[in-house]
Amino acid sequence: MKLTISNLSKTYPNGTRALDNVSIEIQTGMFGLLGPNGAGKSTLMRTIATLQMPDSGSIQLNELNVLTQKKEVRQILGYLPQEFGVYPKISAESLLDHLAVLKGITHKGTRKELVKALLEKTNLYHVRKKRLGGFSGGMKQRFGIAQALLTRPKLIIVDEPTAGLDPAERNRFHNLLSELGEEAIVILSTHIVDDVKELCTDMAIINHGKILMQGNPLAAISEVEGRVWKKRIHKSKLKEYRNNYQLISEKLIAGQPEIHVLSDENPGEGFLSTEADLEDVYFSYIHKSQAATSPVSA
Repeated sequence: MKLTISNLSKTYPNGTRALDNVSIEIQTGMFGLLGPNGAGKSTLMRTIATLQMPDSGSIQLNELNVLTQKKEVRQILGYLPQEFGVYPKISAESLLDHLAVLKGITHKGTRKELVKALLEKTNLYHVRKKRLGGFSGGMKQRFGIAQALLTRPKLIIVDEPTAGLDPAERNRFHNLLSELGEEAIVILSTHIVDDVKELCTDMAIINHGKILMQGNPLAAISEVEGRVWKKRIHKSKLKEYRNNYQLISEKLIAGQPEIHVLSDENPGEGFLSTEADLEDVYFSYIHKSQAATSPVSA
């Protein structure tokens, strides 16, 4: 399978340019779409999922035109949005069976076997009689994947699927997504860098509606290797370092800021070389895009 997105643009009535000439090519496997909140990820996912139209551009899934052949695309599409509702008083088994009917799976025996298989695949069969209102966040996400797989999709879209999950549920969800990526295009839209680092062989970074880069995560890391430097500083010095260095990230360690800067040479002043990771790549692109869109002071 191949998904080709070409020159996609979308501006909302309030003037927000959510997509700005986006072009991406995605093959079978796990694809990570990284970007901060408000970057345009959800708009792109909804457009690919045939839920809204762009102002211009095209999307092709093999021989299907996604924008004009919506019915055909939906027959091979599985979609788990960032927020989805469930009926809290209905059991997982009953609701999945009902959703299968709505998907056109009318033969009772076929439907029963499919529902059982999907509940087993998502490790929910043992709680199939439990009301969905009593499910944990991770269990609801796994149920969301089960309903997305009813049509045995060739294209699966998951939008911010691990936000709020505990580590154990996150690992279960990762294992499930990785398995799905062996036979379908799985697009993982997230702002969590570790999700992409652990799962994806291809990725893109988006901000302000623009694609900043696309490529293999390991190759992207190698491009900044040897150019990332770290230093622990006092909180009162943060502004000074932001002004004087290409600061790409900052985080608190034992209550004290540790900053990472990007530089071809050792910046001196106590900076130490550190092994680059995908977070450094991500923040370096986000930093550059934000600097490019910031108003220039007179």
